[in-house]
Amino acid sequence: MPDFVFEIGTEEIPARFLPRLRDQLVETTGRLLQEQELSAEVTSYATPRRLVVYASQLPAKQPVREELVTGPPVAIAYDDNGEPTKAAQGFAKSQGVEVDALFSEQTERGAYLAVRKTVGGNDARELLPQLCQELLAALSFPKSMRWEASQATFARPVRWLLALLDSEIVPVEAVSLTAGRQTFGHRTMGAGPWEVPEAASYFEILRDKGRVILDVAERTRRIREEAEAQASAHGGRVAWDESLLGEVADLVEWPQAVLGGFDASFLELPRAVLLTSMQSHQKSFGVENDAGELLPYFVCTLNLVPQDLDLVRKGWERVLRARLEDARFFWQVDGKASLTTWLDQLDKVIFLGPLGSMGDKARRLEGLAGEMAARVAPEAADSAQRAGRLAKTDLVSEMVGEFAELQGFMGGVYSRQKGETASVAQAVAEHYLPTGPESAVPSNAEGAVVALADKADTLVGCFGLDMVPSGANDPYALRRQALGIIRILLEYGWRLSLRDLLSWAQQAYAKDVQWKSEPGVALETLETFFGHRLKAYFQGRGYGTKIVDAALGAGWDDVPALAQRLDALHGFAAEEDFEQAVLTFKRADNIIRKQGTQIDGDLDGGYSATALQEEQEKTLAAALEDLAPRWAALWEQEAFDDLFGLLRELRPAVDGFFDHVMVMCDDPELRHNRLNLLKALTDRLSLLADFSKLQV
Repeated sequence: MPDFVFEIGTEEIPARFLPRLRDQLVETTGRLLQEQELSAEVTSYATPRRLVVYASQLPAKQPVREELVTGPPVAIAYDDNGEPTKAAQGFAKSQGVEVDALFSEQTERGAYLAVRKTVGGNDARELLPQLCQELLAALSFPKSMRWEASQATFARPVRWLLALLDSEIVPVEAVSLTAGRQTFGHRTMGAGPWEVPEAASYFEILRDKGRVILDVAERTRRIREEAEAQASAHGGRVAWDESLLGEVADLVEWPQAVLGGFDASFLELPRAVLLTSMQSHQKSFGVENDAGELLPYFVCTLNLVPQDLDLVRKGWERVLRARLEDARFFWQVDGKASLTTWLDQLDKVIFLGPLGSMGDKARRLEGLAGEMAARVAPEAADSAQRAGRLAKTDLVSEMVGEFAELQGFMGGVYSRQKGETASVAQAVAEHYLPTGPESAVPSNAEGAVVALADKADTLVGCFGLDMVPSGANDPYALRRQALGIIRILLEYGWRLSLRDLLSWAQQAYAKDVQWKSEPGVALETLETFFGHRLKAYFQGRGYGTKIVDAALGAGWDDVPALAQRLDALHGFAAEEDFEQAVLTFKRADNIIRKQGTQIDGDLDGGYSATALQEEQEKTLAAALEDLAPRWAALWEQEAFDDLFGLLRELRPAVDGFFDHVMVMCDDPELRHNRLNLLKALTDRLSLLADFSKLQV
């Protein structure tokens, strides 16, 4: 069976596009081949200048199979004289056969005209051009460009196409180009063009002549091995940043690691400052000793083997030295400034339009942090207040002005340097955490409280200005802020009411703020927003959608309690009798929902045991009475697993009630009493989950 290679040659594609493109190439090509009944092992490759998909052992033809196609009913296919009607003629024409080839096929709906057709058997070479065009059209990018007359879009301009099925050219036509057998290599080390005689030789030619390493895993391994060897020769090891390593591997086609050095006096700078100077601005890595202390070396990655390696190394060293000189200057200037001066300067920095300055925000954080800490960590209240006041001071420092990604961290460094306690400095350094679903949360209670205050302040401010995220539009990262609050509450187990937390943050704003959304409405919208974030968070943790919806239906104001209820419901759902239990309790819930609004008088769960008539309703009432003290004790202990166990114990009485008792009877007083009996049941159910969300 033949091999197929399709290469899309482009101008340099940003490195951040490539990981997703590799996945898209495999997924889309595999799907398109499957649709054409062509099974093959598909692999993909991507470098800055090319996207490649390779299908090995591709069938030369589609399989041939017979297919039964039904058409109109026989009753309307022929007239009274037995002649085919337009319905029969049209069906035959649509299937490419004569009317005589049609026959009657008996189906569940009656007799229908039918025809047997042989389908498939097309050559892969005939199918591949259209398939490649569909692949090109299906690829998506964060940003696209137009560059030629057809107005086609792609990540970057496409310069050549190569498509070979073994040794045959597959004539793919797209973006004003026609595929051939030519490829182009590394811009300076093997530009080409190079003729590729057959698909199987593509990789060898591109590597040996074009000087391109297609596989990102191989490029990564090469960078790592060369860098470690050079660092080891100077008594160190590379301080790898895996995310940056992945980016660097996608910036090059022929990686060459080079070790450079800098003056040891720069080691007086904080480690994060040194690494940021190397990583953010030069895509380089630091070198450290076995104790984790940085050494005066760095490793960079070239995209070629230079003729004069020393000259290139000196160029990198010169650029880094300039960056480090700047950083040392900022460090020295900031060291002379006082926190009081910086706090005053915050009043000149705008936070967000009508919401005042960063100075206003710092004062709000001071009050909020103290109020929250008093409830969840009283011993840390004073430190949390101080950390909240200082949290934003580094925004006016020279260092953060140049290295924005160091905000928070430098605040912690400077706070400690200028006499604050270790706990305050740590809180300031970590108050932006967590920054994502997997990042760490603040490591001390002070930092966690300030982080809660900071995120809540931003959320209520933005929602008050009607800046609600929609679709992919979330310029202030409000989803991430909400997720941060959720994760802190869960990981610290703090039983703060979410509504109270948001209300305190809202009340901390000045009375003269011109809100665009009425405060009460904004708060409700924000609570709903948190419901969506909680759903996404728990789904991401592996819980089923319906289970999450049911748990959220019982409320989410207490986030740790929600997590415990959800876990218990998840366990309950794994039991053999879960489906029957859901049907039973949903029935009770549905009756209250539908009938509770159609009767005179309110339903409050207060029923009269003496007014009950049927044995089964008396049994249910007795079961509820017997369960009440145990339920209250277990609820107080938050023993949610045991509470779901009580529902299992209660279920036979509920089933018996529904089997023998007419709830909506003619007697209005009896009907009302029976509905209140069910209301007493559903009131307990609703504390655990919304059973109407559980579809079984």
